Amino acid sequence: MEIREDWLAQVREDIIEPDRAIVDPHHHFFDQAAAFPGYDLDALWRDTSGHGVAQTVFLQCHEHYRKSGPEELAPVGETEWVHGIAERAARGSRGAARIAAIVGTANLSLGERVQEVLEAHREASPLFRGIRDIAAWEDGEGIARGARQPELYADAKFREGFARLAPLGMTYDAYNYHTQISGLTDLARAFPETPIVLDHLGTPLGIGPFAGRREEIFTQWVRDMSELATCPNVHVKLGGMAMPWNGFGWDGDERPPTSDDLVAAQARYYHHAIDAFGPDRCMFESNFPVDKLSISYDVLWNAFKKLAAGYSEPEKDSLFRGTASRFYRIEPLA
Repeated sequence: MEIREDWLAQVREDIIEPDRAIVDPHHHFFDQAAAFPGYDLDALWRDTSGHGVAQTVFLQCHEHYRKSGPEELAPVGETEWVHGIAERAARGSRGAARIAAIVGTANLSLGERVQEVLEAHREASPLFRGIRDIAAWEDGEGIARGARQPELYADAKFREGFARLAPLGMTYDAYNYHTQISGLTDLARAFPETPIVLDHLGTPLGIGPFAGRREEIFTQWVRDMSELATCPNVHVKLGGMAMPWNGFGWDGDERPPTSDDLVAAQARYYHHAIDAFGPDRCMFESNFPVDKLSISYDVLWNAFKKLAAGYSEPEKDSLFRGTASRFYRIEPLA
């Protein structure tokens, strides 16, 4: 996969509401990954500067694992690596985005043994807030299987490990496909004390066997998201819908989409999620640099601001900053 800066530069827009306070609750850094091009702090700063993003949350992406010691503790290396980046960010120029929270990973299927891993993450950085143990699994050409097994949420050992999160005050980021939302609902009901956030609006698929079925899939997605919203411990990240596997095809177009293009194609997903969960359980996310395969940061956040135009000022503040800050326990910058 390739980030095409020249291609993205074909669409430039003036920044809407440049003074709005923003916490971006979902981005990655890539350094050694084979699947994605490099993305470092300087790249993040370039992307976030237009909208003046103040704080961000790093999400696990299998980077810089420990190369020695127990295998189950290897992911702690990623938290150690990102903590170093966060320290550099804290020394950056005034107005540059700060890394305010870190979400790592751990194999919850270790059961009770995962306690040691979770505690090691916490020791590695005071910014550590929780984990994402990816559950995404689906058959079909071009659809990645991120999970160790199908139906991970229902696995007894996974749930045994999941039970360790709430007592430690940790959150869970859920990355699954739209076909697995009902499974997340079952998990959330079984663990009502665990704060959960669904990444990428549940990732409605649009490629492989799901291509050409957008209306059918949207109907199922609406039903399943409405049911998930009855779980008060579940939040949702609004974004991640410019990934190639969502099937909108922007990454293959001659020109990238404008903010109006995104709003026209996807507004109904965003508005249904906000209506179902409420602004105080929703947060806009960039999912960069993965969504950068299809859209630039400035254009993406312009689309978010257009999507939020009809909400009250307190609701907008929740969507752009407040919900993420509460969920990840982020203190505002002085």
